[in-house]
Amino acid sequence: MKGISSPKSIPFGRPMIGDTEITAVQRVLEGPTLVHGPLSREFEVQFAARAGAKYGVSVSSCTAGLHLSMLVNGIGPGHTVAVPAMTHVATAHAVEFCGARPLFVDVEHDTGNMDPDALTSSLDSSLRCIEVVHYLGLPCDMSLMSAISERTGAILIEDCALAVDAEYDGRKAGTLGLVGCFSFYPIKHMTTIEGGMVLSDNKNIAEAINQRKSFGYDHALGNRSRPGIYDVTELGYNYRMSEVQAAIGLSQLDRLNEFQIARATNHRVLKTYLDDIDEVTVFSAKKGKAVSSHYCLNAVLPRDGSISRDAIVSELNAAGIGTSVHYPSAVPLLTYYREKYDYRRGQFPNAEWLASQTISLPVGPHLGTKDAEYIGKTFKDAILKARN
Repeated sequence: MKGISSPKSIPFGRPMIGDTEITAVQRVLEGPTLVHGPLSREFEVQFAARAGAKYGVSVSSCTAGLHLSMLVNGIGPGHTVAVPAMTHVATAHAVEFCGARPLFVDVEHDTGNMDPDALTSSLDSSLRCIEVVHYLGLPCDMSLMSAISERTGAILIEDCALAVDAEYDGRKAGTLGLVGCFSFYPIKHMTTIEGGMVLSDNKNIAEAINQRKSFGYDHALGNRSRPGIYDVTELGYNYRMSEVQAAIGLSQLDRLNEFQIARATNHRVLKTYLDDIDEVTVFSAKKGKAVSSHYCLNAVLPRDGSISRDAIVSELNAAGIGTSVHYPSAVPLLTYYREKYDYRRGQFPNAEWLASQTISLPVGPHLGTKDAEYIGKTFKDAILKARN
C-alpha cells in the first residue's frame, strides 16, 4: 500500500473509500430499496461470520447497540453497570439512557483496560452488568472478567468500538461476552459512514434487539401479511442501518484484510522508534492471551508532567502529523458525570494520567511504512527537544 506523497500531510485517520464503495452506493440509489433491504441482512450475516458469532444485528451506531443490549436484558433504574473510567463517553451514556447508574472503575496502567482488582473492590449488590471496553483494540483479560461476571450474576457486554478482529485466546472480540457492539465510524477499522453492529450467540437477545431497533414493531417490513399493518409490543427506537450504509460495509469487509495488515505493519514499525524512549510508555499490542486490532499507537508521557503534551503535539502537527487523544478526560470527571455523581480528581489515577498525558499516533491503512518511520523519527526528535 502506497504511503502519503508529502510527509507534511499525514492525518490521524482517513476514510478508505474507493471505487468499489462508490459503485455499491450508486447501485442502491438506483434501486427501489433504501432501508429494510437485503444488503443490511447480508452485512449482518457476513460480519457475524467473520467474528465467529451466530447472530448479527446492524444498528445506527455502536452507542445504539450498547443501549439496546442493556435494555433488552432488563437493565434499568436501581441497577448499576460497571464502566471503565477511561473510554469514550458513549459507553457511559448508554447506561444513562437505560436509567441505570454507571459504576466507574479505574483502568490498568499498562493496557488502559478496566482493572479487574479495582472492579472487585467496588462491587455492590445492585450490579447487573459489566461493560468492558477493549481499549484502543487490546482485549481485556476476559478470563478474569468472565469469572467476575459468573460470580456476581452480572451480564458481560463488550464495547468493541475499536476492536474489530482483535482476539483473546483465539476468539474474536465481540464473541467473548453475552453481547458485543461495534462501531463503523469513518476512521475506524472499517466504515459504513455511521453505523454499528451487535453480535451475540443468543437468538432471543438478537431478535429482541432487532425488534427494539425498529420502533418495537411485531413484524418487520418484509414479514407483514398485509402492507402497512403491524402492532407495537415493545418500546422501540429508530436505530436502523440504511441499505447505503450496508452496501459500504460489505465493500469494506472485502478490503478489511488489507486494511488490517497495513495497521499491524505500521504499528510495529512505529513502535520500534518509541520503545527505547525512557520517558514514554507504549502499550504492547499483545498481553497474555490478548492480541490488539491496532487502532492506533498510544504514547503516554510521564505522570509528573515533566514533558508537556502540548509541546510534543505542536512539534508533530508542525511536521504535518495528525494526532488525537483517547480520551480527553476520565469519564467520571466530565462535567455531566462529575456534577451528577460528585466525583473528584484523584479517584481514578490511571485514567486521569492517560487523559492528561496520552498522545494517539496514526497507524491506519492511509499510511505506508515510510510514513510510520517519519512519525517515529519526528516523535523522537520532539522528545529530545523537550529534554533540552
